[in-house]
Amino acid sequence: MRIRAADGLELAVSVRDPDGGPATGEGPPLLLLHGFGGSAGAWGEAALAGLAGWRILAVDLPGHGASDDPAGPGRVALERVLDDLERVLDRAGASACPWIGYSMGGRIALAAAVLRPGRVSRVILESASPGIDDPVVRAERRARDEALAARIEREGVAAWVEEWERQPLLSGRGGLPAAEREAFLELRRANRPASLTAWLRGLGTGVQPSFWPRLPEVHAPALVLTGERDVKFTEIGARMASAFREAESVVVPHAGHTVHREAPRAWAAAVTPFLVG
Repeated sequence: MRIRAADGLELAVSVRDPDGGPATGEGPPLLLLHGFGGSAGAWGEAALAGLAGWRILAVDLPGHGASDDPAGPGRVALERVLDDLERVLDRAGASACPWIGYSMGGRIALAAAVLRPGRVSRVILESASPGIDDPVVRAERRARDEALAARIEREGVAAWVEEWERQPLLSGRGGLPAAEREAFLELRRANRPASLTAWLRGLGTGVQPSFWPRLPEVHAPALVLTGERDVKFTEIGARMASAFREAESVVVPHAGHTVHREAPRAWAAAVTPFLVG
């Protein structure tokens, strides 16, 4: 399915019905948002198979996967991306639904829960952060993201993928079966440099507003999901969960940052009961 934004940019949305078959429009909708450099295909079959009963709307964010590239540097902005996602819900006939966001997608899902609360019935935040509340640290992060954007422009996407995957944060992905890992990396190598840099400069962690002070405003029940080997985001997740009005926190054993790929059965076992309340 393709959704046209107000400015003509088209989003690709992979739709999976409750039985896993062709889209019929049946079943309650569930919105999925991938991470930086990801796509709808990056969720993996094993994780999606655990979401039986839901009509899955897995979005390719602007400039990712099969979605159109942003037209200019101002296109990747939080309010405009949230507008895009509201159009997805409108097309699905949903006034509100649960949102699942991984990493960067989790930051966007959280922003929606704060800024567009009427569209988010529940929110699942996998390995996500509300942003950076220290202005000095925010400035340092913006500088690092600008340096990364310049390297991508200079050296290309393949070099970025090789460097990105060496981060200790992502070491758990090295344990995937060889064929699965290679297919996952091929999806990442297919990214376009200008789109990656637009996201780093327009909506990187150092650019987006910090939502730490606004977590108590979130009315939607929240599930904060992390892997035990991802110490950084597990600590962030515990702090987040304590700030929400209503939240559950799950730390998945033997998993790192990308829980839905590293431990898909445990991921689904945490997500599914939360979705049904």
